[in-house]
Amino acid sequence: MYQDTYRHQGMRRKLVETVRMKGISDENVLQAIGKVPRHFFMESSFLEHAYEDNAFPIAAGQTISQPYTVAFMTQLLEIKRGEKVLEIGTGSGYQACILQELGAKVFSIERQKELYDKTKRFLSQIGYVPKLFFGDGYKGLPSFAPFTKIIVTAGAPFIPEALKLQLVVGGKLVIPVGEDIQIMTTVTRLSADEFEIREWGNFRFVPLLQNREGL
Repeated sequence: MYQDTYRHQGMRRKLVETVRMKGISDENVLQAIGKVPRHFFMESSFLEHAYEDNAFPIAAGQTISQPYTVAFMTQLLEIKRGEKVLEIGTGSGYQACILQELGAKVFSIERQKELYDKTKRFLSQIGYVPKLFFGDGYKGLPSFAPFTKIIVTAGAPFIPEALKLQLVVGGKLVIPVGEDIQIMTTVTRLSADEFEIREWGNFRFVPLLQNREGL
């Protein structure tokens, strides 16, 4: 059903060089971008554009992120093989697959039921098996915490306290914060109640959805 041809692989190598030229230097991240067949994740009308460094629409009004953005956030995470990583916003599943290629144990939450169902079916068909959950990303996954790393793949108006508290000491959260344009932000847990916050420039994401019932 899914074909990864020599042509696709060649286009992927060009994409790797594009994100390298833009400043991505982590060779493990670049290798992961080179391995995951991004065209599998695209609607058929966008297949010819799968290896351009652009975001594109997917189901439920969401997008598959620009490869450079995926690589930038993944590089900030500094993934080590075997680390337990929580992803907020499964979307197409592309970011989760990049994390799995790096050897992470991936737990991923999606708020859109249509997208959750579609992506869960799809990822099993192409051989990637992150642990997927349908739920509110603002709350994280307390029953599976703590996590070494957490990545939020949608724009959040603030840094959810629940996510900070689900990090191990020494763990890191990468999150784009802001309403219209987001500032890429890292939160490193230094101790039980100390956190270091750093900012890494402006990006643009679809908003992080919240289940507002009972809030």
